Order: sequence, then structure tokens, then C-alpha cells
Amino acid sequence: MARIRTCYACTACGFESPKWAGRCPSCGAWNTMEESLTGSRETTPQKAIKQRPGTGSAPMLLNEIPEDQTMRVTSGMEEMDRVLGGGIVEGGLMLLGGDPGIGKSTLLLQVCAHLCREGRKVLYVSGEESARQIKLRARRLQIDVPQLYILAENALDQMESRMQELSPHVMVVDSIQTMYRPEMASAPGSVSQIRECTSLLMRLAKETGTSIFLVGHVTKDGAIAGPRMLEHMVDVVLYFEGDQQHQYRLLRAVKNRFGSVNELGVFQMTTLGMVPVPNPSEQLLSHRAKGASGSVVFCGLEGSRPILCDVQALVTQSFAATPRRTVNGADTGRVMLLLAVLEKRCGQRTYNQDVYVNVAGGLELSEPAADLALCVALVSSLKDRSVAPETAVFGEVGLAGEVRAVPQCERRVAECQRLGFTTIVLPRENLKQLQAPEGVRLIGVDTLMQCMAVIF
Repeated sequence: MARIRTCYACTACGFESPKWAGRCPSCGAWNTMEESLTGSRETTPQKAIKQRPGTGSAPMLLNEIPEDQTMRVTSGMEEMDRVLGGGIVEGGLMLLGGDPGIGKSTLLLQVCAHLCREGRKVLYVSGEESARQIKLRARRLQIDVPQLYILAENALDQMESRMQELSPHVMVVDSIQTMYRPEMASAPGSVSQIRECTSLLMRLAKETGTSIFLVGHVTKDGAIAGPRMLEHMVDVVLYFEGDQQHQYRLLRAVKNRFGSVNELGVFQMTTLGMVPVPNPSEQLLSHRAKGASGSVVFCGLEGSRPILCDVQALVTQSFAATPRRTVNGADTGRVMLLLAVLEKRCGQRTYNQDVYVNVAGGLELSEPAADLALCVALVSSLKDRSVAPETAVFGEVGLAGEVRAVPQCERRVAECQRLGFTTIVLPRENLKQLQAPEGVRLIGVDTLMQCMAVIF
């Protein structure tokens, strides 16, 4: 029997040390060393660690390697297939993370139901809920598929034996933080348990060809709980985002070995579960208040998809010693920078004004192309003059007040034309490479002052 001892492992990189430290000696992260136990329990028999043996293959030239078309299976939801790169890959290990109650289990249960209707064998393993709780959720979602296998188990060796008996095409593990290997003395959710459980599931996925979905808990910072190497081990990392008070949910791919990253899928929470939104631009602009000051339409890019959203700003006189700056859906530092540019280059005095910025629909604007739309919304509210409802704006703003070019301008213009916008204000550099579509007026600007003169 191995002696049980205490060690400290870093949750960011997995480094282990016999002594606690405030800063990880390996990656330099602060306050990430957590206590864990290593060794074996006395009542647990020793079990050989199952590691995949080496292949023993010889090196091959790149042009001599035979091409193998990756087999994909549709999930039944077009938005999820888009994020995955075309569908579920056979033998892929996918990690889905998100806040509690955001709808991760609901989404995967709907995917499992569709796969069962297509004649595929699916195993849903839950370490958090009982089989009766899952059945209640399925009844609420009106899911009735007798071919769906439910297993309430968190011991990985038991789950492995049941998986080998059934040989499912797809398996869901909800969640990876609740799984544990009995031969390890550490508690479920510890760094060593998560690392070993994920390693075993990765081996099972590659050897059996079963596609495995892992549900991951997130920390208060929004990152998936556990060691950072968990995201390096899996093939696909998905994040399910959104506000529980709103009906829209956003599915993002931050890592995908089988397709492009930064793709976005939009879902709507209903009483029957997650419903894909094939045209999110119309949904996000459906409740827009036309003719109101401080509102402008911006065309952004989420992966390869252009999405139109409503950028709102409210600028009002402040009676406090320090004016308030509240930003929702954009970077606060970027908004502060744009306020300084407006005051220095355009003469718009905001030092005594409370500023509130909001992006309707729960979207997060991270690309610099939203700078021009944010500036127009701020000046519109400051002057109390509305922007024409058929006008869309996009462009990057520099510290000198210049408007810089943005990528993939053709897709943005085409999306604006499809939704009926007749006037588009964009950087003049992009205008040189574009041909105005029929019925659309393209206005190129070089500076922020030109943009304000054109719009107001």
C-alpha cells in the first residue's frame, strides 16, 4: 500500500509541490496552489494504470500519408453544427463549459434525442443528477426516445465497463468535475482526478471511435474549473454564454481541431428547450427603438458570420464629483479611450457627463470595428439627435481621430443590404475595394470629424 501524502497542485498548469506557495513556481500564477492527496487507499486494491501503448510506427513523408475524410454526424441543430465545424466528429473529445443554469445539460439532452431518432446509440452519464431527475427534464422538454441510455454514476471504472458493454456512438459525461478514479486518494474535482479522468476518456474516445461530450464547471472568472491542461487535452472547447435573465444563449468555439475557431451559434431559451436562431440579426434588431437618440446599428463579425446589433449610449449631465462610466457589452477601457478621442479631436465635452453604454441582446463587442459605432452613439446622445434608422456604421478609430480599415468589409455590406439598410458609413480605405450594391449608398470617411459631419 502506498502511503497517502499531502501535496499542493497548481490549478493553472498542474505543477505539484510538497509545500504551499502563494505563487506557482512553474507558471507564475498567484493563489492557484490547492491541497490534494496522492497515494492509494488501503481498502482499494491496486489497479494497473491503463495507458495507451506506443504505436511503434516509422516516420513517413508528408505527401505519402494517406488522406482520411473525417466522418461527421449532424447534431440536429444547425447552429451547433456551425460551431463544431460541420457536425460531431467520430472519436472526438469535446468540452462544453458555461455558468450554472445556463442550459448546458438541456442542450446536450436535445442533441442526444436527435441522435437517437437517427438510429444511433447514445449513453448519457450523469454524476450530478439521478436518472429520475433526467427523466423529469426530458418530459418537460417533450423528449421521448426509448433508445437513450441513462447512467447515474461518477466512478470512472464502472462507467468504463458500462460503456464497453453498450459500445455507444456518442456519450455525454455531465460533469467531468464529478468523476473520479477509485484507485486515487484525492477527492473528485481535484487537479489530479480531473487530469486522470480526462486522460482515460481521451483514450477511450480514440480507441473506440465514440464521440464524447464533457460538461465542465466554470469558476467565478468564467474559465473552466480544473487544470488549464484540460483544454489542451480535448479536441474542441465550447463556451455557452448568456444572461439567465435574457432568452438568448451564445455558443462559442475557442478551440476546434476539426474546424475554424471563434464561430458563434445563437440559441433561444423556450419552454421546450434550446431553439436555434438561424437569423440572429433580425432578432437582435426587432425591438430597436427607431428615432431615439443614442442608438446606432453596427455590423460585427462573429467568426465567419456577420451580425447586426443595436449599440446604445446614454450621456447625461452628472451632479457627482466623479462622473459615472457604466459599460455593458463592450470593453470599458476602450470606451474611455474613445471618450478621450472625442473630447480632444472633436470638441465633445464629456468630462462632466455620466456615460452609459449598452449592447442590446447580450452580445460582447471585442473587435475594433465597433469603435466608430460607439462614437456615433455617444455623440448622438450628447447632442440629443437621432441617427437615420436605415444607417449602419462600422470602422476602427485611432488616437489621432483617423478612421482605419476593417477586415471582411464585403460580408458586412452584404448583410446590411439583406436587412434593408440603404446607407452605410465605413472607412474610406475599404471603399476603394468595394462596389456599392444596388440601392445602397456607401459613404467613406477618413476622420472622426468627417463621420460626425456626414451623420449629423
